[in-house]
Amino acid sequence: MSLHIGAEKGQIAKTVLMPGDPLRAQFIAENFLESPVRYSEIRNMYGYTGTYKGVPISVQGSGMGMPSMGIYSWELFTEYDVENIIRIGTAGAFHESIEVGDLIIALAASTDSRYQHAFDLPGQYSPSASFSLLTKVIDAGKENGISFKAGNTVTCDVFYELGDHWWKQWASMDVLAVEMEAAALYMNAAYHSRNALAMMTVSDHFVTGEKATVEQRQNQFTDMMKLALEAAVK
Repeated sequence: MSLHIGAEKGQIAKTVLMPGDPLRAQFIAENFLESPVRYSEIRNMYGYTGTYKGVPISVQGSGMGMPSMGIYSWELFTEYDVENIIRIGTAGAFHESIEVGDLIIALAASTDSRYQHAFDLPGQYSPSASFSLLTKVIDAGKENGISFKAGNTVTCDVFYELGDHWWKQWASMDVLAVEMEAAALYMNAAYHSRNALAMMTVSDHFVTGEKATVEQRQNQFTDMMKLALEAAVK
């Protein structure tokens, strides 16, 4: 039983979908999984296990930011022998060619965080997605007619940046979007030799200023949820 999740051994599946919002975890469990059982409600960070097309799948909230994702993904890998984690979250787009509602896969996760100091690395580490999970997502996307964009994203520690143009420097290096959890997930997965992939639906646009509503963020990004589930059962 881990400190922050509190589930018993065997209650969590080998593949876990991780939205940041615990209410999104609840929505997925109640609308996509068969016979979901809630195994954790510590700090209201809900976790559920059920089946999808007969395959056991868990959905666990991660909270916001790298420290929170770092804690939950670390415990899933080390205490519950989870093999695959797919982050399903939201991101802010940096390019006009990307629209609110588009789905982005993080092939790599640049970051402005010092999270990597925990691993005592002698240089700058570039965390990346699992090729195994990526190929499953590509196949699932083709089979279900769900399109996505893939490329570098940036994981940032600060949500309310004081400057107005910080994101343009990332955009100039063809970084697609910003989010707050993927780099920590990818580093933890690499350290433990597990698989991780982050997919995000664009909820905010830095060029146009468009934003999705809170309700849309929780409940309406269903293509992302379907794609993650279809990839998880391959």
